[in-house]
Amino acid sequence: MTEDAIAPLAPADLTLDELRAALAPLVAANAAFDGWSDKAVEAAARTFGADADVARLAYGGSAVEMIDAWFGEIDRRMMEAVSADALAAMKIRERITALVEARLAAVAGEREALRRALAILAMPRNVARATKLGWRTVDLMWRLAGDKATDYNHYTKRAMLGAVYGATIAVFLDDESGGHADTRAFLARRIDGIMRFEKMKGRILSSRDPERRLSLSRFIGRLRYPAV
Repeated sequence: MTEDAIAPLAPADLTLDELRAALAPLVAANAAFDGWSDKAVEAAARTFGADADVARLAYGGSAVEMIDAWFGEIDRRMMEAVSADALAAMKIRERITALVEARLAAVAGEREALRRALAILAMPRNVARATKLGWRTVDLMWRLAGDKATDYNHYTKRAMLGAVYGATIAVFLDDESGGHADTRAFLARRIDGIMRFEKMKGRILSSRDPERRLSLSRFIGRLRYPAV
């Protein structure tokens, strides 16, 4: 064995955080059948060769913690799928599209697990955590796309992409078209909306005519629920 070749740690040697991350995709695979539950964690632990009691401890019996770990794994796959060099050669619109499509591809085989996860996150007691998880993902997308805004633009960009991504996921979950063509077309239209808004925003906000000042919340709502 060379100095650079390091054998992976045995399950028993992983920290709880490492075990939590390692089990995340296996938990998701079982969640499609067993729900986001200890039963899914135990099945994942058996597959991975980890102690079931330790695996349950890693998630604290919380479905939201299981989902959080899985979403983190999806973000990691998204970053691996679209390299920094590839993004650098793209226009901003292409970068955002590529990142969203890469994240969708990462969950394409686990749509039932995603459907169940979203149902849990939609519960009133989980809304705050769901918002945090959603913000984490869209913030990562914008940072990977090269966004360095620190003023109000930082927040408006993420709010708009969050609305677009949430609406796209809703289409994606029921999309049976070849290659998820319907989802791709929907996403393209919504990204168009973001790009139009970014071009118009400076003129609108600098205008002295109050009639030209658009409501940001209303605009974002139209991105998510566009007129037919």
